[in-house]
Formats: sequence, structure tokens, C-alpha cells
Amino acid sequence: METTLAMTAFVRAIERNGFSPAARDLGVTPSAVSKLVSRLERRLGVTLLHRTTRRLALTAEGEIYFERAQRIVDAIADAEAEVMRFGERPRGRLRINVGVAFGTYALVPALPEFFARYPEIDLELALTDQVVDLAAVGADLAIRLPPLGDANLVARKLTDFTRVVCAAPAYLARHGTPRTPDDLAQHECLTIGGVSGQREWPFEAADGVRQVAVRGAITVNNAETLYELGLMGMGVIRLSDVIVGPAIRDGRLVPLLVDAHRPEALPLYAVYPASRWRPLKVAAMIDFLVEKCADPPWKLPPALLAAARPRPPARRRR
Repeated sequence: METTLAMTAFVRAIERNGFSPAARDLGVTPSAVSKLVSRLERRLGVTLLHRTTRRLALTAEGEIYFERAQRIVDAIADAEAEVMRFGERPRGRLRINVGVAFGTYALVPALPEFFARYPEIDLELALTDQVVDLAAVGADLAIRLPPLGDANLVARKLTDFTRVVCAAPAYLARHGTPRTPDDLAQHECLTIGGVSGQREWPFEAADGVRQVAVRGAITVNNAETLYELGLMGMGVIRLSDVIVGPAIRDGRLVPLLVDAHRPEALPLYAVYPASRWRPLKVAAMIDFLVEKCADPPWKLPPALLAAARPRPPARRRR
């Protein structure tokens, strides 16, 4: 305990440039701060400070000790602040910047449960696929795919999305079901324009990954419209499971080529500005999203995917 007190006194004296201002912060006398620092020096066997009437100057050993001790003192303060806030309720306006797909198909459907838990939080939700500067737009939190970019942001992984090739039963009834990746050349494959890789879909091959060129009569500029076209039976689509998962579960879409398709996991993160502690409203939303993403409704059970695997043709009887 005395070591912690002495370390804190030393750090505050350097930060405040004097024993007197450090003493005011700590609620003790200047002589008490001086004695604590002197005991710390005797215990370490080195001189940490050069004391003059006007200022305190760190020795070489003091610079090394201060750099490490400051992080320890700050970590202790953060831990105490977090614990002391456990009795408080998250409240206030929470500004979130979130991608359109996750916001529409995952976050918005979960909001009734969130507000039932945290009725004192007001939510300001901006749905956009543009990466914005959180400080510039005044946002507390963003939900993003990589690259995250800004080193001043703290990131916490929420989940992995995977892409699925699928089509509506009505489309398959008219055009048949593709059994191999090469069969896609005979199908209407709908894509998003202006996005890299949309016209070449990856499939497993004996020598690695094979890119299969696809084409279709319709190209759109967003995933939501592509999803609606797929539901309408306009063609084969390839979208993340957060969008198409529920429709596959209830039979409105059918997964295709599940043995050959390479799903390409897409990690999703919650990011927020780095600070000494997270506001309770931010912590509440992140913890809620981590919970919801642990067993999300869009994830497809293996049994459902197994049922979608093409069966070998029946052997003819002689």
C-alpha cells in the first residue's frame, strides 16, 4: 500500500511540477508528498528527482521510472472509476455510426430489447457505409468492417460475417439449380456495381481458390436492393449471412454450391475513441452487441447447409 501511495505521489509531483500542487490533488501536506518520494528513492536505491526551489527535474533513472509508474497509476485510477460506476445507470444520448446492412438487419431488430434494458439512453443512429471521423461527426461509437484505420480508436470484435450464394425457390424452379460453379455461366447472377470482386466469385479448387466470372442483366449500387431482387426471384445473389440468413432459415432463399463456395469471413468491430474510460452508455451498447452476436439469428446451422448440398443422381436399375 505504501509503495502505491509513494508511486502516486511521485507521478503527481512530476505531472503538477511541484510537491505543493501534488499535495492539493492528493489531499495531504507538501511535506507528506516529499517524504513519500524520499522513501521511494531509498527503497529503490536511486535518485529520481533533482529538487530546486523552482522546479523538479527527473534524473535518467527517474525518467524510466516515471514512464512506467504513470501508466500504472492511470490504470489504477481507471479500474477504480469503472468499479465505482457499477451502481450507476447508463443514460444520455448515444450517437452511433453503423453500416447499412448491419444496422438494418441486425441492430434495428434488436433495439426493442436494448431499450427495455436501458430506458434512460436516447439513441441517434446514422446508417452509412462511408467511414467517417467519429470526432468530426460527434459520434460515440461506430460499427465497422476492416480496415479500421485510425490508431486513436479502440476496437472490439463483435462477430464474423460470411458470404452465401443463394437464390429464391421461384428462380430455381424456372432456371434449375446450379450443381457446379461452372453452371453459374448459364444463370442470372446479380451483383453490386463499382465494388471490387463482385463479378468474380471465389470457389474452392484442387490447387487453391478459383475465381469464377459471373454475369447478369441487373447491377445495383447497394446490398439491400440486391437482396430484394434475390427475394423476387430475379437471379442468383452472393451476400453476407447477416442479410440473407433469416430468409434462408424460413425458406425464402436457398443456399447454393455450399460445398464449393469460399465464404470469405468478414470481421465486424465496434470502435470508439480512446480515453481513460468508456462512458457507461457506450459500454452498455457494446456489451449488448457482443451478447447478441454470440448466437445471432442470421447464422446458418450446419444441418441447414447440409440439406442444401446437391445429392448425387440416383443410379438406374438394370
